[in-house]
Amino acid sequence: MLLPIYIYGHPALRQPAVDVAPGHEGLAQLLQDMWDTMYQADGIGLAAPQIGKNLRIFVIDGSSFAENDPACEGFKRVFINARITERSPDRVTMNEGCLSVPGIHEEVSRPERVTIAYKDENGEDRVEILDGMRARIVQHEYDHIEGITFIDHLSPLKKRLLKSKLAALTAGKFHKNYRVVLPEN
Repeated sequence: MLLPIYIYGHPALRQPAVDVAPGHEGLAQLLQDMWDTMYQADGIGLAAPQIGKNLRIFVIDGSSFAENDPACEGFKRVFINARITERSPDRVTMNEGCLSVPGIHEEVSRPERVTIAYKDENGEDRVEILDGMRARIVQHEYDHIEGITFIDHLSPLKKRLLKSKLAALTAGKFHKNYRVVLPEN
């Protein structure tokens, strides 16, 4: 089932998510709905808070970046109860966008490499060291389960410059090809 995506300014995007209990009822269907929603919206990642679920879950398919970053070939994962356990001191700045912030893309500085521990869709414990685009995608989605958006990484000046665009988002004045939930004004 295609789910609506919550838009910047909605309180659901600001709540740190809670762990998923073992045997969570409906987990397989939720994951399938997240994949379907992400692909329909032309996204490369989607976190549960973006669909109004306060759960530490996100899905990623970075395969579209494989031409520029071969490590992204087949980089399709489910992350449940993820925790970033290490971040490299080296930082890289790249342009980012977000399904919850449609039409806005900005330069964001993030650690070049991260170590992340999580459970996969089968409940198996995993630990991965990721760098390059894979690390960036994971950090972006991880932020969502921590109640953070990429806008929070921008300088105060940049945020002021985006104020009218962000206000337009919260009012629903943007183009999108997917269902959304706007913040209540």
